[in-house]
Amino acid sequence: MSTIVIKIGGGEGIEPTALSPEIASLVREGHRVVVVHGGSHETNVLAEALGHPTQTITSPGGQQSRRTDRRTLEIFEMVYCGKVNKAVVESLRQEGVDAIGLSGIDAGLWIGSRKEAIRAVEDGRTFIIRDDLSGRVERVDAAFLNLLMDAGRVVVLTPPAVTEDGIAINVDADRAAAATAGAIGADELLLLSNVPGLLRDAADQDSLIESVEREDLEHARSAAKGRMKNKVLAAEEALAGGVGRVVIGSAGGEGAIERARAGRGTVFACGAVAS
Repeated sequence: MSTIVIKIGGGEGIEPTALSPEIASLVREGHRVVVVHGGSHETNVLAEALGHPTQTITSPGGQQSRRTDRRTLEIFEMVYCGKVNKAVVESLRQEGVDAIGLSGIDAGLWIGSRKEAIRAVEDGRTFIIRDDLSGRVERVDAAFLNLLMDAGRVVVLTPPAVTEDGIAINVDADRAAAATAGAIGADELLLLSNVPGLLRDAADQDSLIESVEREDLEHARSAAKGRMKNKVLAAEEALAGGVGRVVIGSAGGEGAIERARAGRGTVFACGAVAS
């Protein structure tokens, strides 16, 4: 059976626990599964309620990320490591899955480096942010994840990651899922969110790009807007890391995982990235 990494987005309208019955079915079929989840909408709601509303950073290339000061990171951890992670674990255990919830900090599962300086664009002006607690995953403890999976457990992973010197950092969950999929030799990476896939026109839900081959990559990068840029980059990174196939698809509705595995979404196959 195959190894599958399923990243469940945290955007508005997504209920991560709704996918638990499908995940349980995959486990019963003998697949090895790692779940990575987000929690962005819940974090935005809590941050607003606590009087520390979310700020978004836009890079010169158009990629968007959360401005992460220390208070934002604390709120982020409340939602990602607390509310959402434990809700997913609880729902999986109710389905008979031996799930364990961990963050990238735990046991140093995701080791990364903090960005010392971030270039951001606002109102046409470029400026530098030097105190942001964000970065990217550079190393995944695949041995520990494989140990847990070999023991029959489903690992439910969430940001943040941690630096070599023990500092928690916010990392993009799509790219962290890609790094994880590559490290454990996953056959499939499913990036599920509140959109049907990569769209030619972000305002037109019927403009789905169904597949991306190597010659289509530049067009795919250009078509991606906002947070979708991170998903396309994650797909490229996963394929470059040896993952067999990546699907960007919808987390909504019954049978979301089955639809994605059947290619309902945007499919990036191994030939899309030069080896």
